[in-house]
Amino acid sequence: MNSGQYLKQVKGQIRETDVEAIRKVVEARQGKPGDGNGAGPVLIDVREKDEWTEGYIPGARWISRGFLEQRIEDQVPERSSEVVLYCAGGTRSAYAAKTLVELGYTNVTSMAGGFSAWKRAGLKFDRPFVMTPDQSIRYARHTMLPEVGEIGQAKLLQSKVLCLGAGGLGSPAGLYLAAAGVGTVGFVDDDTVDSSNLQRQILHATDRVGMPKVESAKIAIAKLNPDVKVIGHQTRLDSSNVLDIIKDYDVIVDGADNFPTRYLINDAALKLGKPVIDGSIYRFEGTVTTFLPFDGHKKDGPCYRCFYPEPPPPDMAPSCQEAGVLGVLCGVIGALEATEAIKVLLGTGKTLSGRELRFDALGMKFREFKRPHDPTCPVCGDGKTPEQIELIDYHQFCNVRN
Repeated sequence: MNSGQYLKQVKGQIRETDVEAIRKVVEARQGKPGDGNGAGPVLIDVREKDEWTEGYIPGARWISRGFLEQRIEDQVPERSSEVVLYCAGGTRSAYAAKTLVELGYTNVTSMAGGFSAWKRAGLKFDRPFVMTPDQSIRYARHTMLPEVGEIGQAKLLQSKVLCLGAGGLGSPAGLYLAAAGVGTVGFVDDDTVDSSNLQRQILHATDRVGMPKVESAKIAIAKLNPDVKVIGHQTRLDSSNVLDIIKDYDVIVDGADNFPTRYLINDAALKLGKPVIDGSIYRFEGTVTTFLPFDGHKKDGPCYRCFYPEPPPPDMAPSCQEAGVLGVLCGVIGALEATEAIKVLLGTGKTLSGRELRFDALGMKFREFKRPHDPTCPVCGDGKTPEQIELIDYHQFCNVRN
C-alpha cells in the first residue's frame, strides 16, 4: 500500500470538518474572556514550531505532531472532549486524529485543507509572541510546565500588573512578578524610602534612603530582569485619577495600607472589569484573597465591600507603624499575591475568589474561610452593573482625616 492509499484509508477512519465550520467557532468566541477555548471544541495546531510562529488560527493551542502523544493529556485531560486538529494541509492532522482515537479520545476531527485553506479563505490569523534566545533560557523552568509553556510565558511577557504600594507587600509581589517575566509592572506610591522600611520592604536598599519608592523600585527591578518595563506613579490614588491609572493594566495587586484606598480601588476595578488580588498584614498575621470583575452584568464572587460593608473603627485596625509587623510575613503574603496574579493572567488553576486565606506566622498554619458574594452589596449586589458605580473618595466614610 502506497502513502496515498494509506492516507485515503486513514481519512476513511476519522471524521473531518472544514474551514467554514471552524470559522463559525472562532467568531463565536470573539470577545469572550479566557484563552479562547472556553466553549466548543479544543482547537490544536499540530504543525512544527517554525510553522506556528508564522501564524495560527485564533484560539488554537500548539502541540507539534512529534509530541502529541506525550502532551495531549495535559491540554485535554477528558477523553470525551471535542477536539479539532489542523496542520498545514490536512495530512498530518488526519494521522494525528487517528492516533488520538487509538488513545481513547472519542470526539476528534481533522480540519480538511489545514491552515493553508484558512489563509486562502482570507480569514484572520494570529502570530505568537516569539521569545529571544536569552528569554528562552531565562524562563526555561516556566516553559517546561504544561500549565505555562511557551504560550503562557509569552502571555506573561505581554501582560501588565499594577502594584498598589511599593512597600511591604508591593516589594515581594513586584519582585516575583518581574522575575516571572510579567512584561510591565507598575507601582503607585507617593512615599520615599525610609530606614525603618528596610526591615521588610525588600525592593529598597540603604543607599536609596530618601529616594521616591517608585524610583527605587525601577532600579531594583532593572537589575533583576531587564525584560520588564517599570512604570512609576508617584501619586496618591483618588477618585479623579484612579481610572486613568489602572485602565491599561490587566491585574491589580493591592497592598494598600488604608481603607479609603481599598474601597476606592474596589469600585474602580469593578467599573473597568479589572481583577484585584488583595493582601493585608498585621503583626504576625496576613490574609490573601482575589476579587474578580463582573461576568457580563452578573457578579458571582464577592468584592471588597461584600467583605467589609463598613470599615472597622480606626483603633481596631492600626497601621504597621502603630502596631508593628514581622518583616518576613510581608514576603509570605506578597508572594501569595504574585502567585494569584500569575494564575489569573494565565487563566489556570483555582483562584481565591470567594475564599480568604489567612496565615498565622506564630502558629505556622494557614486557614481558609469562605467569603460569598453579598446580594445586598451596595456596589456589586444583585441588579447592580458596572455602569452604575460612582466613584467617591472614602476618607469621610472611613473616618480618616486628610
